[in-house]
Amino acid sequence: MPRAAAKACPPPPELPSPGPGTHSDAVRLTRRHLLGGLTGGVALAPLLGGGLLGTGLLGGPAAAQDLRYFRIGTGTTSGTYFPIGGLIANAISNPPGSRPCDKGGSCGIPGLIVVAQASNGSVDNVEMLRAGTVEAGFAQADVAYWAYSGTGSFTGKRPFTELRSLGMLYAEAIQIVVRSDGFIDRMADLKGRSISLGEEGSGTLVEARLILDAYGLSESTITPLYLKPGTAADRLAKGELDGFFMVGGYPVAAVSDVAARVPIRLVPLDGEPADRLLRGQRFYIEQEIPANAYPGSATTPTLSLGAELLTRADRDPDLIYGVVRALWHENTRRVLADGHPQGRNFDPARAVANVSVPLHPGAERFYREAGLLGSAANEPARPPAGATDTPAAAGDKAGNGNPPAEKNTSGKSSEDKPPR
Repeated sequence: MPRAAAKACPPPPELPSPGPGTHSDAVRLTRRHLLGGLTGGVALAPLLGGGLLGTGLLGGPAAAQDLRYFRIGTGTTSGTYFPIGGLIANAISNPPGSRPCDKGGSCGIPGLIVVAQASNGSVDNVEMLRAGTVEAGFAQADVAYWAYSGTGSFTGKRPFTELRSLGMLYAEAIQIVVRSDGFIDRMADLKGRSISLGEEGSGTLVEARLILDAYGLSESTITPLYLKPGTAADRLAKGELDGFFMVGGYPVAAVSDVAARVPIRLVPLDGEPADRLLRGQRFYIEQEIPANAYPGSATTPTLSLGAELLTRADRDPDLIYGVVRALWHENTRRVLADGHPQGRNFDPARAVANVSVPLHPGAERFYREAGLLGSAANEPARPPAGATDTPAAAGDKAGNGNPPAEKNTSGKSSEDKPPR
């Protein structure tokens, strides 16, 4: 966002204190919550870096302030969602004693502690949002749309019509990682090989099944395993696995780890099967992973899709407005750009283009004020069950309340089709 626009943003809203019997959108932070969280897969960088675990936070005057925390479901610690989520949590948390925003400090909501919580990934995050055990979560665009509409991999489940978007963050690439000495050069060579498709609850597993099907393969024509990325990378390096799927913004930690141990290659996704996927799966985008994205890797054609930050419709609009405002503040964008290569790709101008589910009203308010939404944005969504989407107008600057059709690189829209 241009510097002038960022400066024009109003001060972050104070979090309202929930009254008796009211819904709290940010969870009250207690000593048990805080110390218990440190033992699990969570990122609490603002607390650790600021020394707030001492008497100032838990025993001194600062303890009197009504601290709350805001949990973001991310992914495995060896993927992309978790480190990106940790950077976001660090940047938009605003505990007592933080450096002021105008002096390079946090520009988040005063008293809010944002926690990046490890998970299995997109599907897991959607289910945690459905259950109300996190306040926000990352998900691949197709997974979010299928959950919202009760289609695709969510066929047979109640449509999660309460799902709302805070915006699209960056594109994540589908990566099939193999050893250079493993005689696997193309998708057909996976037949009969031991391949990790990603763990249950991950978006990687959803995409792996789609890709296999498009290339005339299936879980019955390979030896499938369902491993975390770090475990799969370790087994590939030891020669105990022939390859693994990974969906994430490159460089992914698990892939970088194995590439530092043994020579690897990325299997290309191209030809007619890839073209068919682009035509049939509305959220896929044609992409190239550049040479040396990992040590020694060649330029590789693949498919990618957007990584979206989601919440529930019943979250307080002022809270969500403050979170989104802090997310796109120039200070936060510097933190993201310095902290991870994908952080450089965060762009508020693209955040609302073709979102997979309706924007949350608090997010919509921010994007309108920033001049990134037109008057037709975030119109009431049609009931998704059994409905088909109307593609967004070609000249639209942003998506509207009806999940819009994604455009591939040819500029043609395509309809969504659930995986078989």
